[in-house]
Amino acid sequence: MSRKKSVSIIGTVGLPAQYGGWETLTEHLVLELEDRFDFTVYCSAPHYEEKSTHFSKAKLKYIRLKANGIQSIPYDIFSMLHAIKYSDYLLVLGVSGCIFLPVLRLLTNKPVVVNIDGLEWKRDKWGILAKWFLKLSEATAIRYADRVITDNKAIQTYVFEEYGKTSDLISYGGDHVEKITDIENVDIYPFVTESYSFTVCRIEPENNIHIILEAFEQSDLTLVIVGNWNNSQYGKQLKAKYLNADNIYLIDPIYNPEKLNFLRCHCSIYIHGHSAGGTNPSLVEAMSLGLAIVAFDVIYNRETTRNNACYFKGAAELIMTVNLLLVDDERRNALGKSMYNLATNYYRWENIANQYAVLLNQIDGKK
Repeated sequence: MSRKKSVSIIGTVGLPAQYGGWETLTEHLVLELEDRFDFTVYCSAPHYEEKSTHFSKAKLKYIRLKANGIQSIPYDIFSMLHAIKYSDYLLVLGVSGCIFLPVLRLLTNKPVVVNIDGLEWKRDKWGILAKWFLKLSEATAIRYADRVITDNKAIQTYVFEEYGKTSDLISYGGDHVEKITDIENVDIYPFVTESYSFTVCRIEPENNIHIILEAFEQSDLTLVIVGNWNNSQYGKQLKAKYLNADNIYLIDPIYNPEKLNFLRCHCSIYIHGHSAGGTNPSLVEAMSLGLAIVAFDVIYNRETTRNNACYFKGAAELIMTVNLLLVDDERRNALGKSMYNLATNYYRWENIANQYAVLLNQIDGKK
Protein backbone atom coordinates (compact mmCIF):
# COMPACT_ATOMS: atom_id res chain seq x y z
CA MET A 1 0.00 0.00 0.00
CA SER A 2 1.47 3.35 -1.04
CA ARG A 3 2.16 6.09 1.48
CA LYS A 4 -0.47 8.79 1.80
CA LYS A 5 0.67 12.16 0.50
CA SER A 6 1.13 14.80 3.19
CA VAL A 7 -0.50 18.22 2.94
CA SER A 8 0.23 21.31 5.01
CA ILE A 9 -2.60 23.85 5.32
CA ILE A 10 -1.26 27.36 5.85
CA GLY A 11 -2.93 30.71 6.46
CA THR A 12 -5.71 29.93 8.95
CA VAL A 13 -6.07 30.71 12.64
CA GLY A 14 -6.12 26.96 13.14
CA LEU A 15 -8.23 24.09 14.43
CA PRO A 16 -10.65 23.51 15.98
CA ALA A 17 -12.50 26.08 13.88
CA GLN A 18 -13.52 29.00 16.06
CA TYR A 19 -12.95 32.03 13.87
CA GLY A 20 -14.19 32.16 10.28
CA GLY A 21 -14.44 30.77 6.79
CA TRP A 22 -10.86 29.56 6.31
CA GLU A 23 -11.00 27.60 9.52
CA THR A 24 -14.32 25.98 8.62
CA LEU A 25 -12.94 25.05 5.20
CA THR A 26 -9.84 23.54 6.82
CA GLU A 27 -11.89 21.57 9.31
CA HIS A 28 -14.01 19.99 6.61
CA LEU A 29 -11.06 19.22 4.35
CA VAL A 30 -9.44 17.38 7.26
CA LEU A 31 -12.58 15.48 8.23
CA GLU A 32 -13.53 14.54 4.68
CA LEU A 33 -10.05 13.69 3.35
CA GLU A 34 -7.98 12.48 6.31
CA ASP A 35 -8.13 8.87 5.10
CA ARG A 36 -6.60 9.95 1.78
CA PHE A 37 -4.02 12.52 2.92
CA ASP A 38 -1.89 13.18 6.00
CA PHE A 39 -2.70 16.73 7.08
CA THR A 40 -0.70 19.23 9.08
CA VAL A 41 -2.53 22.42 10.01
CA TYR A 42 -0.59 25.49 11.13
CA CYS A 43 -2.21 27.31 14.04
CA SER A 44 -1.81 30.70 15.69
CA ALA A 45 -0.47 30.03 19.19
CA PRO A 46 -1.85 33.28 20.73
CA HIS A 47 -5.37 32.24 19.71
CA TYR A 48 -5.44 28.94 21.60
CA GLU A 49 -5.09 28.58 25.36
CA GLU A 50 -5.25 24.81 25.04
CA LYS A 51 -2.84 23.61 22.37
CA SER A 52 -3.83 20.15 21.24
CA THR A 53 -1.34 18.19 19.16
CA HIS A 54 -4.02 16.79 16.85
CA PHE A 55 -7.45 17.56 15.44
CA SER A 56 -8.94 14.20 14.48
CA LYS A 57 -6.03 12.69 12.48
CA ALA A 58 -4.47 16.03 11.49
CA LYS A 59 -1.28 17.22 13.21
CA LEU A 60 -1.36 20.74 14.62
CA LYS A 61 1.74 22.95 14.54
CA TYR A 62 1.76 26.27 16.39
CA ILE A 63 3.39 29.52 15.26
CA ARG A 64 3.88 32.20 17.91
CA LEU A 65 2.29 34.94 15.84
CA LYS A 66 -1.23 36.13 15.10
CA ALA A 67 -2.79 34.86 11.89
CA ASN A 68 -4.45 38.19 11.08
CA GLY A 69 -3.36 41.78 10.54
CA ILE A 70 0.25 42.67 9.80
CA GLN A 71 1.51 39.56 11.64
CA SER A 72 -0.23 37.36 9.06
CA ILE A 73 2.70 37.92 6.69
CA PRO A 74 5.48 36.44 8.86
CA TYR A 75 2.96 33.93 10.23
CA ASP A 76 2.42 32.50 6.75
CA ILE A 77 6.12 32.69 5.87
CA PHE A 78 7.28 30.80 8.97
CA SER A 79 4.56 28.22 8.34
CA MET A 80 5.80 27.72 4.77
CA LEU A 81 9.42 27.34 5.86
CA HIS A 82 8.45 24.70 8.39
CA ALA A 83 6.08 22.92 6.00
CA ILE A 84 8.58 22.36 3.18
CA LYS A 85 10.60 20.08 5.48
CA TYR A 86 7.73 17.72 6.21
CA SER A 87 4.98 17.91 3.60
CA ASP A 88 4.53 16.88 -0.01
CA TYR A 89 2.11 19.73 -0.79
CA LEU A 90 1.51 23.21 0.59
CA LEU A 91 -2.07 24.48 0.53
CA VAL A 92 -2.03 28.21 1.26
CA LEU A 93 -5.28 29.96 2.10
CA GLY A 94 -5.07 33.67 1.34
CA VAL A 95 -2.29 35.74 -0.21
CA SER A 96 -0.77 37.64 2.74
CA GLY A 97 2.43 35.58 2.89
CA CYS A 98 2.62 34.81 -0.81
CA ILE A 99 5.03 37.69 -1.33
CA PHE A 100 7.55 35.09 -0.12
CA LEU A 101 6.83 32.54 -2.87
CA PRO A 102 9.69 33.61 -5.19
CA VAL A 103 12.13 32.87 -2.37
CA LEU A 104 10.34 29.64 -1.46
CA ARG A 105 10.79 28.51 -5.06
CA LEU A 106 14.56 28.74 -4.57
CA LEU A 107 14.34 26.46 -1.53
CA THR A 108 12.00 23.72 -2.76
CA ASN A 109 10.16 22.35 -5.76
CA LYS A 110 7.29 21.02 -3.66
CA PRO A 111 3.92 22.01 -5.15
CA VAL A 112 2.18 25.08 -3.79
CA VAL A 113 -1.58 25.51 -4.19
CA VAL A 114 -3.04 28.92 -3.29
CA ASN A 115 -6.68 29.80 -2.70
CA ILE A 116 -6.56 33.54 -3.32
CA ASP A 117 -9.88 34.27 -1.55
CA GLY A 118 -11.91 37.29 -2.68
CA LEU A 119 -9.62 40.03 -4.01
CA GLU A 120 -8.71 41.21 -0.54
CA TRP A 121 -6.98 44.34 -1.88
CA LYS A 122 -10.30 45.77 -3.05
CA ARG A 123 -11.82 45.96 0.42
CA ASP A 124 -12.66 49.46 1.64
CA LYS A 125 -11.17 48.88 5.08
CA TRP A 126 -7.59 48.89 3.78
CA GLY A 127 -5.51 52.01 3.25
CA ILE A 128 -3.52 52.78 0.11
CA LEU A 129 -0.33 51.03 1.27
CA ALA A 130 -2.15 47.90 2.44
CA LYS A 131 -4.09 47.70 -0.84
CA TRP A 132 -0.86 48.02 -2.82
CA PHE A 133 0.79 45.26 -0.81
CA LEU A 134 -2.19 42.90 -1.05
CA LYS A 135 -2.43 43.43 -4.81
CA LEU A 136 1.29 42.67 -5.14
CA SER A 137 0.87 39.56 -2.99
CA GLU A 138 -2.06 38.45 -5.14
CA ALA A 139 -0.04 38.89 -8.34
CA THR A 140 2.91 37.02 -6.81
CA ALA A 141 0.67 34.17 -5.66
CA ILE A 142 -0.88 33.76 -9.07
CA ARG A 143 2.49 33.85 -10.82
CA TYR A 144 4.37 31.44 -8.57
CA ALA A 145 1.72 28.97 -7.38
CA ASP A 146 1.49 25.63 -9.14
CA ARG A 147 -2.29 25.82 -8.99
CA VAL A 148 -4.60 28.70 -8.09
CA ILE A 149 -8.02 28.14 -6.57
CA THR A 150 -10.82 30.68 -6.97
CA ASP A 151 -14.12 30.22 -5.15
CA ASN A 152 -16.39 32.22 -7.44
CA LYS A 153 -16.86 32.35 -11.21
CA ALA A 154 -16.43 36.13 -11.16
CA ILE A 155 -13.05 35.77 -9.40
CA GLN A 156 -12.02 33.07 -11.87
CA THR A 157 -12.82 35.40 -14.77
CA TYR A 158 -10.89 38.23 -13.09
CA VAL A 159 -7.77 36.06 -12.68
CA PHE A 160 -7.81 35.08 -16.33
CA GLU A 161 -8.44 38.60 -17.61
CA GLU A 162 -5.98 40.27 -15.22
CA TYR A 163 -3.16 37.72 -15.29
CA GLY A 164 -3.88 35.42 -18.22
CA LYS A 165 -3.87 32.38 -15.95
CA THR A 166 -6.52 29.71 -15.59
CA SER A 167 -7.62 28.76 -12.08
CA ASP A 168 -9.53 25.91 -10.47
CA LEU A 169 -13.04 26.92 -9.47
CA ILE A 170 -13.87 25.37 -6.09
CA SER A 171 -16.57 26.98 -3.97
CA TYR A 172 -17.31 26.84 -0.25
CA GLY A 173 -19.53 24.43 1.64
CA GLY A 174 -22.55 25.34 3.73
CA ASP A 175 -24.21 22.11 4.78
CA HIS A 176 -22.52 22.14 8.19
CA VAL A 177 -25.18 24.54 9.49
CA GLU A 178 -27.96 22.97 11.50
CA LYS A 179 -31.59 23.97 11.03
CA ILE A 180 -33.12 24.80 14.42
CA THR A 181 -36.90 24.87 14.67
CA ASP A 182 -37.51 25.21 18.42
CA ILE A 183 -37.83 28.55 20.20
CA GLU A 184 -36.08 27.78 23.48
CA ASN A 185 -34.29 31.14 23.43
CA VAL A 186 -37.49 33.14 23.07
CA ASP A 187 -36.94 34.78 26.49
CA ILE A 188 -33.59 36.13 25.31
CA TYR A 189 -34.79 37.05 21.81
CA PRO A 190 -38.53 37.76 22.04
CA PHE A 191 -38.67 39.12 18.48
CA VAL A 192 -38.36 35.56 17.08
CA THR A 193 -42.09 35.00 17.59
CA GLU A 194 -42.79 37.70 15.00
CA SER A 195 -41.66 38.35 11.43
CA TYR A 196 -38.15 39.82 11.12
CA SER A 197 -35.33 40.25 8.63
CA PHE A 198 -31.85 39.17 9.65
CA THR A 199 -28.19 39.51 8.75
CA VAL A 200 -24.89 38.53 10.36
CA CYS A 201 -21.56 39.98 9.24
CA ARG A 202 -18.55 42.08 10.13
CA ILE A 203 -19.68 45.68 10.52
CA GLU A 204 -17.72 47.22 7.66
CA PRO A 205 -18.69 49.72 4.93
CA GLU A 206 -18.26 47.11 2.18
CA ASN A 207 -21.05 45.08 3.79
CA ASN A 208 -23.43 48.03 3.34
CA ILE A 209 -24.82 47.99 6.86
CA HIS A 210 -25.61 51.71 6.59
CA ILE A 211 -27.87 51.04 3.59
CA ILE A 212 -29.68 48.19 5.35
CA LEU A 213 -30.27 50.28 8.49
CA GLU A 214 -31.41 53.29 6.46
CA ALA A 215 -33.93 51.09 4.66
CA PHE A 216 -35.53 49.76 7.84
CA GLU A 217 -35.44 53.14 9.56
CA GLN A 218 -38.04 54.23 6.97
CA SER A 219 -40.42 51.43 7.98
CA ASP A 220 -41.91 49.65 10.96
CA LEU A 221 -40.55 46.25 9.84
CA THR A 222 -38.28 44.44 12.29
CA LEU A 223 -34.57 44.11 11.53
CA VAL A 224 -31.99 42.09 13.48
CA ILE A 225 -28.25 42.47 12.80
CA VAL A 226 -25.50 40.50 14.54
CA GLY A 227 -21.98 41.90 14.22
CA ASN A 228 -18.88 43.42 15.79
CA TRP A 229 -20.28 46.91 16.37
CA ASN A 230 -17.47 48.07 18.65
CA ASN A 231 -14.51 47.16 16.43
CA SER A 232 -14.52 50.25 14.21
CA GLN A 233 -15.62 53.87 14.14
CA TYR A 234 -18.06 52.93 11.40
CA GLY A 235 -19.73 50.36 13.64
CA LYS A 236 -19.76 52.60 16.69
CA GLN A 237 -21.40 55.45 14.79
CA LEU A 238 -24.11 53.21 13.37
CA LYS A 239 -24.78 51.68 16.78
CA ALA A 240 -25.12 55.10 18.40
CA LYS A 241 -27.50 56.24 15.66
CA TYR A 242 -29.83 53.23 15.61
CA LEU A 243 -29.54 51.72 19.09
CA ASN A 244 -32.83 53.17 20.30
CA ALA A 245 -34.87 52.41 17.18
CA ASP A 246 -37.96 50.42 18.22
CA ASN A 247 -37.85 48.07 15.21
CA ILE A 248 -34.08 47.49 15.00
CA TYR A 249 -32.06 45.07 17.15
CA LEU A 250 -28.27 45.49 17.09
CA ILE A 251 -26.72 42.37 18.64
CA ASP A 252 -23.07 41.83 19.50
CA PRO A 253 -21.16 38.92 17.90
CA ILE A 254 -22.50 35.43 18.60
CA TYR A 255 -19.88 32.68 18.46
CA ASN A 256 -22.17 29.85 19.56
CA PRO A 257 -23.36 28.17 16.32
CA GLU A 258 -26.62 26.97 17.87
CA LYS A 259 -27.64 30.45 19.03
CA LEU A 260 -26.68 31.98 15.69
CA ASN A 261 -28.59 29.34 13.73
CA PHE A 262 -31.56 29.84 16.05
CA LEU A 263 -31.77 33.47 14.93
CA ARG A 264 -31.13 32.67 11.28
CA CYS A 265 -33.66 29.86 11.08
CA HIS A 266 -36.51 31.91 12.53
CA CYS A 267 -36.12 34.94 10.29
CA SER A 268 -38.55 35.63 7.45
CA ILE A 269 -35.88 37.12 5.16
CA TYR A 270 -32.10 36.97 5.15
CA ILE A 271 -30.34 40.12 3.93
CA HIS A 272 -26.82 39.79 2.53
CA GLY A 273 -25.13 43.16 2.15
CA HIS A 274 -21.63 42.09 1.13
CA SER A 275 -20.27 43.88 -1.92
CA ALA A 276 -16.71 42.49 -1.95
CA GLY A 277 -15.13 39.06 -1.98
CA GLY A 278 -16.07 35.89 -3.80
CA THR A 279 -18.34 33.14 -2.51
CA ASN A 280 -19.15 34.41 0.96
CA PRO A 281 -19.54 31.77 3.71
CA SER A 282 -22.48 33.46 5.44
CA LEU A 283 -24.40 33.61 2.16
CA VAL A 284 -23.78 29.92 1.39
CA GLU A 285 -24.84 29.03 4.94
CA ALA A 286 -28.06 31.02 4.60
CA MET A 287 -28.77 29.22 1.33
CA SER A 288 -28.14 25.86 3.01
CA LEU A 289 -30.73 26.77 5.65
CA GLY A 290 -33.28 27.44 2.91
CA LEU A 291 -33.72 31.12 3.75
CA ALA A 292 -35.34 33.64 1.42
CA ILE A 293 -32.39 35.83 0.45
CA VAL A 294 -32.19 39.46 -0.60
CA ALA A 295 -28.58 40.18 -1.60
CA PHE A 296 -26.64 43.29 -2.58
CA ASP A 297 -26.50 43.45 -6.35
CA VAL A 298 -22.91 42.62 -7.29
CA ILE A 299 -21.56 39.93 -9.62
CA TYR A 300 -20.14 37.80 -6.77
CA ASN A 301 -23.54 37.44 -5.10
CA ARG A 302 -25.31 36.83 -8.40
CA GLU A 303 -22.83 34.08 -9.27
CA THR A 304 -23.21 32.42 -5.85
CA THR A 305 -27.01 32.46 -6.04
CA ARG A 306 -27.10 31.74 -9.80
CA ASN A 307 -29.22 34.87 -10.29
CA ASN A 308 -32.07 33.25 -8.37
CA ALA A 309 -32.14 35.46 -5.25
CA CYS A 310 -33.66 38.94 -4.95
CA TYR A 311 -31.21 41.85 -5.18
CA PHE A 312 -30.91 45.48 -4.09
CA LYS A 313 -28.59 48.42 -4.67
CA GLY A 314 -30.07 51.05 -2.38
CA ALA A 315 -32.25 51.52 0.69
CA ALA A 316 -35.49 52.23 -1.21
CA GLU A 317 -35.10 49.13 -3.40
CA LEU A 318 -34.27 46.98 -0.37
CA ILE A 319 -37.28 47.93 1.73
CA MET A 320 -39.60 47.64 -1.27
CA THR A 321 -38.31 44.12 -1.98
CA VAL A 322 -38.65 43.07 1.64
CA ASN A 323 -42.21 44.39 1.80
CA LEU A 324 -43.19 42.51 -1.35
CA LEU A 325 -41.76 39.26 -0.04
CA LEU A 326 -43.40 39.58 3.36
CA VAL A 327 -46.89 39.86 1.85
CA ASP A 328 -46.33 37.01 -0.61
CA ASP A 329 -45.79 33.80 1.36
CA GLU A 330 -45.77 31.64 -1.77
CA ARG A 331 -43.02 33.65 -3.45
CA ARG A 332 -40.98 33.85 -0.25
CA ASN A 333 -41.21 30.10 0.35
CA ALA A 334 -40.31 29.36 -3.27
CA LEU A 335 -37.28 31.63 -2.97
CA GLY A 336 -36.07 29.79 0.13
CA LYS A 337 -36.57 26.43 -1.56
CA SER A 338 -34.63 27.62 -4.60
CA MET A 339 -31.73 28.74 -2.41
CA TYR A 340 -31.72 25.38 -0.59
CA ASN A 341 -31.71 23.41 -3.85
CA LEU A 342 -28.78 25.44 -5.17
CA ALA A 343 -26.86 24.90 -1.95
CA THR A 344 -27.51 21.16 -2.12
CA ASN A 345 -26.25 21.01 -5.70
CA TYR A 346 -23.20 23.27 -5.40
CA TYR A 347 -22.19 23.90 -1.78
CA ARG A 348 -21.87 20.55 0.00
CA TRP A 349 -18.63 19.87 1.87
CA GLU A 350 -18.27 16.32 0.60
CA ASN A 351 -18.22 17.59 -2.99
CA ILE A 352 -15.98 20.55 -2.16
CA ALA A 353 -13.43 18.31 -0.42
CA ASN A 354 -13.44 15.84 -3.32
CA GLN A 355 -12.60 18.69 -5.70
CA TYR A 356 -9.59 19.58 -3.56
CA ALA A 357 -8.55 15.91 -3.54
CA VAL A 358 -8.76 15.69 -7.33
CA LEU A 359 -6.66 18.85 -7.69
CA LEU A 360 -3.96 17.59 -5.30
CA ASN A 361 -3.82 14.21 -7.00
CA GLN A 362 -3.30 15.89 -10.37
CA ILE A 363 -0.06 17.48 -9.22
CA ASP A 364 2.95 15.29 -9.86
CA GLY A 365 5.31 17.07 -7.48
CA LYS A 366 7.40 18.68 -10.20
CA LYS A 367 7.44 22.23 -11.46
